[in-house]
Amino acid sequence: MILSLDTSTTVCSVAVHQLDGTLLGCYELFTERTASARLTTLVHDVVTHAGYTLSDVSAIAVAKGPGSYTGLRIGVSTAKGLCMALDKPLLGINTLAAMTEQVRLFYPSDTLFCPMIDARRMEVYCAFYGQDGREVRATTATILDETSFTDLLVTNRIAFFGDGADKARPVLMHPNAHFPAVQVRPSARTVGTLAVQAYASGKFEDLVTFEPYYLKEFRTTEPKQKVPSPIG
Repeated sequence: MILSLDTSTTVCSVAVHQLDGTLLGCYELFTERTASARLTTLVHDVVTHAGYTLSDVSAIAVAKGPGSYTGLRIGVSTAKGLCMALDKPLLGINTLAAMTEQVRLFYPSDTLFCPMIDARRMEVYCAFYGQDGREVRATTATILDETSFTDLLVTNRIAFFGDGADKARPVLMHPNAHFPAVQVRPSARTVGTLAVQAYASGKFEDLVTFEPYYLKEFRTTEPKQKVPSPIG
């Protein structure tokens, strides 16, 4: 079986799939704070309640990003630690591709899919996928305005979803832009779906060199007021 983790955003989720794609269990935790302290507990619980132990796992899959810098770092570090401790291979899955798996079968075959993760201000992390799940346009960090994606919207019906789509809805007024009524969040359920395919194809990651797909450099801000040194 494959154990999958997703900590790309404030949703922390863990899932277990059989190698034929059957979902055995999935736990999802919705919190405004990082779920790092709970991640290992969720891993233990979902595997145990599925009737297995961690030694039964064939591979560990993790949502590699894009997403929250802290969340991705926690998820990838946990996945790599489990792989090293259990001597299991690692599978890295694009978070946006896994989000698309949640919705693509509910739309007509001519629909394009644009999952969006909120970045900052009017910026989102996004990519475009076809009905077959293949990438049409690579993952980018995009600042939204009224002209965004007009080249694709002219000739394609596009479904925009994810927490970043909340910012896109007021500015993307084209009739070919569609927004699902249900919120679509990253989930280990569909990370596992893609991980099963990656496992069958032998698309394993190098444990030494694998890093989260941050997409952008992590930025810190300087404090507004510097505290004077007590010396001198």
